[in-house]
Amino acid sequence: MRRLLRLLTIGRIAVRHRLDTFFDHLPLPWYLKLLLWLLPWRYLVPVRQPRAVRLRLALEELGPVFIKFGQMLSTRRDLLPDDIADELKKLQDRVPPFAGGEAQRLIEKALGQPVAQLFSSFDANPIASASVAQVHPAVLSDGREVVVKVIRPGIDRIIRKDVALLYTLARLLQSASQDGRRLRPVEVVQEYEQTIFDELDLRKEAANGSQLRRNFAGSEILYVPEIFWDYTRRDVLVMERIHGIPVAEVERLKAQGTDLKLLAERGVEIFFTQVFRDSFFHADMHPGNIFVSFNNPASPQYIAVDFGIVGALTPEDQSYLARNFLAFFQRDYHQVAQLHVDSGWVPADTNVDAFETAIRSVCEPIFEKPLKDISFGQVLLGLFQTARRFNMEVQPQLVLLQKTLLNIEGLGRQLYPDLDLWQTAKPFLEDWMKERMGPKGVYRAIKQQAPDWLDKMPHLPQLAYDALDQLRRLDRNRGRDLEAYAEAAARIQRKRERVRTAGVLLLLAALFSGSEQFEQWLLQLPAGGWLLAAAGLYLILRR
Repeated sequence: MRRLLRLLTIGRIAVRHRLDTFFDHLPLPWYLKLLLWLLPWRYLVPVRQPRAVRLRLALEELGPVFIKFGQMLSTRRDLLPDDIADELKKLQDRVPPFAGGEAQRLIEKALGQPVAQLFSSFDANPIASASVAQVHPAVLSDGREVVVKVIRPGIDRIIRKDVALLYTLARLLQSASQDGRRLRPVEVVQEYEQTIFDELDLRKEAANGSQLRRNFAGSEILYVPEIFWDYTRRDVLVMERIHGIPVAEVERLKAQGTDLKLLAERGVEIFFTQVFRDSFFHADMHPGNIFVSFNNPASPQYIAVDFGIVGALTPEDQSYLARNFLAFFQRDYHQVAQLHVDSGWVPADTNVDAFETAIRSVCEPIFEKPLKDISFGQVLLGLFQTARRFNMEVQPQLVLLQKTLLNIEGLGRQLYPDLDLWQTAKPFLEDWMKERMGPKGVYRAIKQQAPDWLDKMPHLPQLAYDALDQLRRLDRNRGRDLEAYAEAAARIQRKRERVRTAGVLLLLAALFSGSEQFEQWLLQLPAGGWLLAAAGLYLILRR
């Protein structure tokens, strides 16, 4: 019932904001166009605002799941008209806030003290408001500037309804077609569910921020603000306040003389450093969460906030991705195809040569072009169409990585459209592979494993004895099993011999069925001799 009510709510919001007008200029079949023009609200509900504003307002009203979808779309100017991209950009940090008094009440409830005792000053007017939480400026008693992040009241209830609806839609898609099953939509929703509910626990975000800060301690390319754990709870997070220019405000960056080419290259470096060096990456890198420091515009430094969504990769995933990237950069499409087969992403019986040809046709056009002439979204679409032909399955564990890579592309496109994404990333990946696979990597692996080996070494004699004893037991059991099998086989053979003997006797009876002593009995059966012969042959020939 709740899901039905949520569907009705979504439909009502779509009607109120006349989202049906987005389909007017699409190449739809005639019957869908007719259905579209027969919708009654097209003649009852007037269009009062531009389409981009109506879309943003609808996403805001639908809640955090849809707002996050709009945030992702806002970074893809290559896929959206400018008016829609500009309007959706407001979803990044300008979602309508909730009351400052309510925020203050939630802070005091979480921290157990009045705001006046917690901070020397606290501003009830938020400086940023997003889909899940909003942020208020404050000053600690020692004079340090901080921001206080507060979870929206009742947001978990809304998210649970939307996630339940997503599960329903995913199951329908999965049961509708083979393509739906191949996309594994239920697993993707499970991954998304875990991610978004992790965002509702600000202690997890604080822990993620602390880890990223350690990973980039002293870095010239990325600064991560300090977390104040004494003031952090599930619904409240207090963090160092940063001062910088939002990365999307390119004109302000140009005005202060920022080296945009270097800034774009450092964005790519940060992504690959997090993914391959640390295996721990900021997975919500839309422009509302990324700033550029005022200090030293000639050597610009990023500042990251909002660590609610992070991703991690296993060593196997890291190695697989790195080898795939390098094979792409080297245009070794056969290696790309073979890696997909070896990893199990496509079936083992896939025709590698045909798969190689399909990948080449999609990826070859993207090389030796500036980023402004490349749409990674279109490349992904081409790869998706290729995947359908070769039954390649979606890998849910890499969904966050794919999303982050799309954000990085959108960011680079805004900062420096001539950036060559591939040539920027290639040297980094080559160095990483050399370090991982070369002598240094082997030495590091031995060094890491040595304490474990030394700890197990005293137990090796006992382990060896136990293994040999288990082998002897297996040999004895195998001997008993072989004897039992031989006896059973002998019994079956004796039974077969008896059956065949009976068959021979029946054949002899059939041969002599014309004699007088059998004549009276055989006359009672039609073709009695043939019946005896058939029965005898069956007993002789059957297994």
